[in-house]
Amino acid sequence: MTDTEIETHETTAARFRAEAVARGIPAAEVEAYLRTARPAIYLAADGSGPVVALTGGNPPLPEGAPAPTAAFVGAVDCAALPPGATDLPLPTEGLLLFFADPAPGAGAVVADAVRYLPAGTPSAEHPGNPDDGVSTYRRGRLDFCFHQWSWPWHEEDDDEESQQVAELESAWSHVVGWRPRWRFQLGGEPVLFNWDPVEVAQGEVPLPAGDGDEWTLLATWRGDDDCDELESALFHWVIRRADLAALRFDRVYVYVDAF
Repeated sequence: MTDTEIETHETTAARFRAEAVARGIPAAEVEAYLRTARPAIYLAADGSGPVVALTGGNPPLPEGAPAPTAAFVGAVDCAALPPGATDLPLPTEGLLLFFADPAPGAGAVVADAVRYLPAGTPSAEHPGNPDDGVSTYRRGRLDFCFHQWSWPWHEEDDDEESQQVAELESAWSHVVGWRPRWRFQLGGEPVLFNWDPVEVAQGEVPLPAGDGDEWTLLATWRGDDDCDELESALFHWVIRRADLAALRFDRVYVYVDAF
């Protein structure tokens, strides 16, 4: 299957169940595994599809827009995303701009960490001020787009549980096939080196009792070689679901995980 072909989550689940049965994995374990899954979109480089995101360099901003207070990470074209591929209320068009500084372990609500540019908004690259101390990441393009489920990270309690999870992951990998190393993730469960960014946000900025809303992962970017300041880093943007649905991005929580 190429990056331009789309398979539904239901079809993938059916093939996963069949593969698990062939391996002798109990159905109860398979269903328990699937219940923890969340759909996500992954973007990578060197694909054959259209450009879905541009990373690094200078951000495209409307004339008169305030200067960013953090480094520009990337711009995602919402119209190029597979519809319904996540459980997030993402915009169906326009650009989502992501900003973050390379400060590992530092989590905070940043009012302009994510900006939304409606489709058709006139914009131009904002070069920034070289004296403001804001970092610039290397330019890149992400043109390989695929979607699949992600699972919450957990530490297995014993060798038997570890083997069960490893067998399930092996069956899943066999079903979805080879995927390139992704650079940008939208939705799903967070990948982490040290701390879960959603749990960090929940602990640092608890929501009002009875609010009914929840923090959720909006996006993750692998800094990799595009980020000179850190050898290996995961940049996370966490948002309240209601804020995302309302296109309100002034309360996004940013967390940088690195080693």
